[in-house]
Amino acid sequence: MSTEVLEIPRIISVDDHVVEPPDLWTARMSAKYRDRAPRVERSKATVTWTGGFFAYERSDDGADSDWWIFEDYEFAVPAVMHGAGVKDVDNVPTTYEAMDPSAWDQSARIAAITADHVDAALCFPNTMPRFAGQAFAQRADKELALACIQTYNDWLIDEWCGGAGRGVLLPVAIVPFWDPELSAEEIRRVAKKGCFAITFPENPHPVGFPSLYDAQWDPLFQAAADAGVVVCLHIGSSSKMQTTAPEAPFIISSTLTFSNGMGALLDFIFSGILDRIPRLRIALSEGQVGWMLYLLERADKLWSERGSNSFGSTLPAPPSSYVPGRVWGCIFDDEVGLRLRDLVGMDQICYETDFPHADSPYPNTLETVRKIVTKAGLNDGEIYKLLRGNAIEAFGLHRFGINE
Repeated sequence: MSTEVLEIPRIISVDDHVVEPPDLWTARMSAKYRDRAPRVERSKATVTWTGGFFAYERSDDGADSDWWIFEDYEFAVPAVMHGAGVKDVDNVPTTYEAMDPSAWDQSARIAAITADHVDAALCFPNTMPRFAGQAFAQRADKELALACIQTYNDWLIDEWCGGAGRGVLLPVAIVPFWDPELSAEEIRRVAKKGCFAITFPENPHPVGFPSLYDAQWDPLFQAAADAGVVVCLHIGSSSKMQTTAPEAPFIISSTLTFSNGMGALLDFIFSGILDRIPRLRIALSEGQVGWMLYLLERADKLWSERGSNSFGSTLPAPPSSYVPGRVWGCIFDDEVGLRLRDLVGMDQICYETDFPHADSPYPNTLETVRKIVTKAGLNDGEIYKLLRGNAIEAFGLHRFGINE
């Protein structure tokens, strides 16, 4: 198939990130909380790889850095979190002045993605909350944490994704997942405000909360299903990445990121969540899909062979049966998954640009996409599903006026 005959529709990215403005909380929280609101401070920092995550430390010998400060939480702003389009960016600490404004300024963001052949993008949190709001869930003062979450969600929906951003920047809210009932209330609240996706830890257990095998989570997921809200499980939102040894370089964890998605999918299936809550939809954000083929094959065989003994599962239907129309894999460079799309299910694959992270194809997204779909041999209909149609269906984007 020649590249000349391929029609590349304008893209809907199902995973971008907003770098939180420095005054997001200090300018918006009530006087009751303002003195303890998340804030940004400037100092020097160094970074080390710890075998799972990068760690930042204050150091007079380090580089200038902006730090997010909240209660006992301190985190330096890393360059990779806003390095889209920057050649050879490294995971070093940086400052807001050094960022391209498109990382956290709405008008600059809209201009940047529009020029990059992107029509709309779901916006996940980034540095301060972390990918699923873990920074709030792990603090002791839960009243303050809830106020911070609601302030963030209101800013995200009303300001970042409001006005000129409506239908272009699409909100992904965070919830107070330390309390499933409170999370259900927040899901209903943000849905009324026009938000139809939330981010939730791909595995809450490493974050210090009950696993998905505890039915206490059901009110949260039932509320999402009832409100038509997609639960997004972003890679790294369990605050844990796979590695092979403390000395193993970051490239090992970066290569193995998909394994977090594998675990999340199996947990949602074998915990019975997808069976008990049949209208629940989940997205494996940045999870890729090439691995899904064998995982489901293996799961189905074991379910069939061992369903009646202690090695098996009492799940009433084959594991793979819970995927169609329920689970979406989100890719940015998975040519293997696309080549085997008939086995994955072409309707279950969405595309993302991960802007403004360093691994984003920006500002060459159109060229990158054209190469990927050409190598995979996608036809025009399949290309449309990958880049637009599946996102519209999965996230109900007609609610934003996006119908085709």
